[in-house]
Amino acid sequence: MFVKPIENVTVPIGREAILECVVQNLNSYKVAWLRVDTQTILTLHNHVITKNHRVGVTRIEQKTWYLHIRDLQESDKGWYMCQINTDPMLSQVGFLNVVDVPVTVSPDILDYPTSTDMVIDENGDVSLRCAASGSPRPVITWKKENGQPIILSNGTEVSSINGETLNLTRVKRDQMGIYLCLASNGIPPSVSKRISLLVQFPPSVWIEFQLIGAYKGQKVTLECHSQAFPKSINYWTRDNGDIIPHSTKFVPEIIGDNYKVHMKLSINYLGDQDFGVYKCVSKNSQGDMEGSINVYSTIHEFIS
Repeated sequence: MFVKPIENVTVPIGREAILECVVQNLNSYKVAWLRVDTQTILTLHNHVITKNHRVGVTRIEQKTWYLHIRDLQESDKGWYMCQINTDPMLSQVGFLNVVDVPVTVSPDILDYPTSTDMVIDENGDVSLRCAASGSPRPVITWKKENGQPIILSNGTEVSSINGETLNLTRVKRDQMGIYLCLASNGIPPSVSKRISLLVQFPPSVWIEFQLIGAYKGQKVTLECHSQAFPKSINYWTRDNGDIIPHSTKFVPEIIGDNYKVHMKLSINYLGDQDFGVYKCVSKNSQGDMEGSINVYSTIHEFIS
């Protein structure tokens, strides 16, 4: 009545094992599954007899009978019998081998204790942390977005660095940016998280030419460079503190890039009242700073 032998199976711990028993011409007889070494009846026909909740039975019509053992344990290893209650009884056995194979799981970055976006004061210390689950244990790699180098505390520049924690001490403004935490363990897909590091500092002002000689009727452009974060408010004033608005004579221009600002002030058709001191001012929540440029009159000589 058996069509073919029960195939031996090898299944890792924690998975589900399925043993197959194929019969024909069963008629009114019933199929049972037994554990050979203990002579325990596991299932009879469509019913589970054992109190082991991990055991189940399914069938395809009256021909193919499956014994299911879920969440395999090492103790499940052994011989299993498929038996038909004929007279005399018919039976055949198959072996279940249970092996301890490591379960592989692709990496997943954990919201906690992985760092969120951070804001610190310049010259402060910060630790960026990235935690990930997975099997094998994921390797954590830090990179900076857009291929920028990571500047370490000793000034060394590296393209990447491994480790769950990235420690930065006496952080400078040029270390500000988006840091990428990447977790990989050889099981695709690898995953990553973006962590923004913002560095606060009061404005600093740098002027290349603080003295500019010009003649009446000439057009001059004053330039001033500022760095600040959070983003600064920038404007020009005269020596008396009056803010210079945009007009046909005065054309202020601000070119911003991240925390750096390039300020320009174009003065058209210099008149007597336009000579003197001009100030570029930069302010944010961390402080303020100004720089001065003196525009003085020179004699314009015409060459005939």
